[in-house]
Amino acid sequence: RREQARLKASVVEEDTEEWQRDADFTGLERVGGVDLSYVKEDDRRACASLVVLSFPALEVLYQDCRMVAVSAPYVAGFLAFREVPFLVEAVQRLQQQEPQLQPQVLLVDGNGLLHPRGFGTACHLGVLTDLPCVGVAKNLLQVDGLVRDELHREQVRSLQRSGETFPLTGTSGKVLGMVLRSCNNSSKPLYVSVGHRVSLDTAVRLVRACCRFRVPEPIRQADIRSREYLRK
Repeated sequence: RREQARLKASVVEEDTEEWQRDADFTGLERVGGVDLSYVKEDDRRACASLVVLSFPALEVLYQDCRMVAVSAPYVAGFLAFREVPFLVEAVQRLQQQEPQLQPQVLLVDGNGLLHPRGFGTACHLGVLTDLPCVGVAKNLLQVDGLVRDELHREQVRSLQRSGETFPLTGTSGKVLGMVLRSCNNSSKPLYVSVGHRVSLDTAVRLVRACCRFRVPEPIRQADIRSREYLRK
């Protein structure tokens, strides 16, 4: 908890880059996505995957898949300590081998500020790499009074078209993230939250701009490639 709190003090919850302030993200050319896929029946072996896609074309420019030995135990609320070191290593390998392909932002399959102590995987990875990071989760993390009750489900049903959103406001009064309908073909929403060096509004716009399907393409490609690597 002490280490988490120490790192959390470095989180920046606002836009820091010129491209973030542009309506069309002019200047954004590379978007990264990360994923960790576990071997079936074995939570100690996984494939850590980093991909970098061109923007706005969303074509894969770079991929790195590595088998890793996961030694830290799973503890609820501290998942990042188990997984983030491998993702940091993947970013560092890219910076050393292909620095010109470094992503200008990372999309993370998980949460950022939407976390019991306001410091999820996307925040953790953002602070350690000092890259803008966005948390993109497929399920609602029930914190600060947020629950998947009938009211929440009704709000989700009210999202009729791609790009429609509603805020996730906790009982503390803080907006922890945004619920986004990311494409017309899926009524299941995404839960977008700030990781590091990005505002919530920009995070939501960026995720939507990266979606061909429900899950944004950088995360989708990282997931596809890590699973394929495991199969091989």
